[in-house]
Amino acid sequence: MIEKKMEVEKPNTIRIIIPYFGNWPFWMPVFLESCRYNSTIDWLIYTDCTIPKNCPDNVKVIQVSFRAYCTYLSSRLQMDFYPDSAYKLCDIKPMLGHVHHDEIAGYDFWGFGDIDVVYGNLRAYFTRERLSHYDLFSMHARRISGHLCLLRNTPEMNTAFQKVSNWPNMLADHAHVAFDEKAFSKIFLRHKNSAALVQWLAKKIDPWLEKAEFNETYTTPNARIKWRNDSGDFPEKWYWSRGQVSNDLDQGYYFPYFHFMEWKKGWDSANQELKDFLATTDAKVEIDCRGMRVVG
Repeated sequence: MIEKKMEVEKPNTIRIIIPYFGNWPFWMPVFLESCRYNSTIDWLIYTDCTIPKNCPDNVKVIQVSFRAYCTYLSSRLQMDFYPDSAYKLCDIKPMLGHVHHDEIAGYDFWGFGDIDVVYGNLRAYFTRERLSHYDLFSMHARRISGHLCLLRNTPEMNTAFQKVSNWPNMLADHAHVAFDEKAFSKIFLRHKNSAALVQWLAKKIDPWLEKAEFNETYTTPNARIKWRNDSGDFPEKWYWSRGQVSNDLDQGYYFPYFHFMEWKKGWDSANQELKDFLATTDAKVEIDCRGMRVVG
């Protein structure tokens, strides 16, 4: 009897695009190491910073000046886009699939995000089954998550930002207007503040809401929502170890990533010791309101 070999389905291909200009933060080695542990996902970073040492194979860093990158954006968006601050680039996140069409060719999904995160096992969350149901995945329940959002690589999703009628005017405004988390969110969540019955009906008949999953993954503590146990108590310490993210409150639970947006505001980079960080199989990073440190 000849046994047939079972074909193992390959995971959906994903590329996350992040423009970043300025200076690398002190935690960049940990960010990169968390990317390395997600070896089946690719990152593409545009920056004027130096190429990081020991950069993982799945992270491609393209060096370009801020001015040159804005010139490229202007060409692709067919408008002048020369903001005063690189922070304004947050507003073009939903447009990156359109802007970098050639760079995501062949990928099933593309994403946008930030670097003030440390990734856990992203594939444990973005399973093939989960990705088969929707075209957009937000890690928040009531808005687009600017720190990580995935979109299916289709013309419809890559140009979805154009459904915001005044998007060129919003880009022309030199001030950051949170286009990703506000205006872009409304394409999918037009009824989030409506009565319960209207929200229920919207889930049934709104074609754009049907395309999207808005799931609170509790990756950003100390922000505007209560924690997983519906309380105001938040974890005091987070940990990254062997490609897994956990904390001191949710024992035995692993998170897709940790977004330390609130804590980083009080960190003093002069007190950190991560410049030459290289993870080993036993390395463990502890993160709290004071910063990051290797504890194992």
